[in-house]
Amino acid sequence: PLWSEPTTAYHEGVPGHHMQIGMAIVNREKLSRFQRNEFVSGHGEGWALYAERLMDEFGFVARPEYRLGFLYAQAFRAARVVVDIGMHCEKKIPKNWPWHAGETWNPDLALEFLSARSSNDEAFNRSEIDRYLGWPAQAISYKLGERVWLQLRDEAKAKHGAAFDLRAWHTYALDLGNLGLELFIKEMSRF
Repeated sequence: PLWSEPTTAYHEGVPGHHMQIGMAIVNREKLSRFQRNEFVSGHGEGWALYAERLMDEFGFVARPEYRLGFLYAQAFRAARVVVDIGMHCEKKIPKNWPWHAGETWNPDLALEFLSARSSNDEAFNRSEIDRYLGWPAQAISYKLGERVWLQLRDEAKAKHGAAFDLRAWHTYALDLGNLGLELFIKEMSRF
C-alpha cells in the first residue's frame, strides 16, 4: 500500500541501505575485503531500521497515513521476531496465552500468527516463513541491530552532552563499514 512506501524508501534508500552501501563504496580503500563484499545482517538491517526511526524522529512520517505505515512496519518486524524464535527454538506458546496455549510453534501457527497481525496476503506471509526457516535469526537481526544503533547513539549523546553532533556520529559509524555487532559496539566506544 502507498501509505507504507515512505518507510520502505527510508529503509532501502536514504538514509537506509543506499546511503550505507554508498559510504562503503566511498570508503572501499579503507575497508577489508569482507567489509566491502559481505553483509552483516544485524549491522546492516539494524542501520536501515534505525534510519526509519530517525526519519520518524525528524518528522518525515508525521502524516497520519505515513505514521500508520511506519508503525505497521515496526509491528510486523516485532511479530517476525516471535515467529523466528518460536519456530527455530521449538518454543511452546505459554499456557496462559489465549491463542493456541501450550502448542509448539510450527509453520502453520506462524502463518496464522502473521496473517492475524498483518494485511499481507497469504502468499507473502508464506514466503516470509520460508525465509525465516531458511535463514535462522535473520528476522531477529533487524530489531537487535536497531537496538544496538539506538543504544550507541544514546551513549554518545550522554558522553558528549551538548557537544554531541548527530551528523558526525553517523559519519563515524558508517565510515566503519560492515561489522559484526560486537566489534561495532567496541569501535563506536571510541567516538
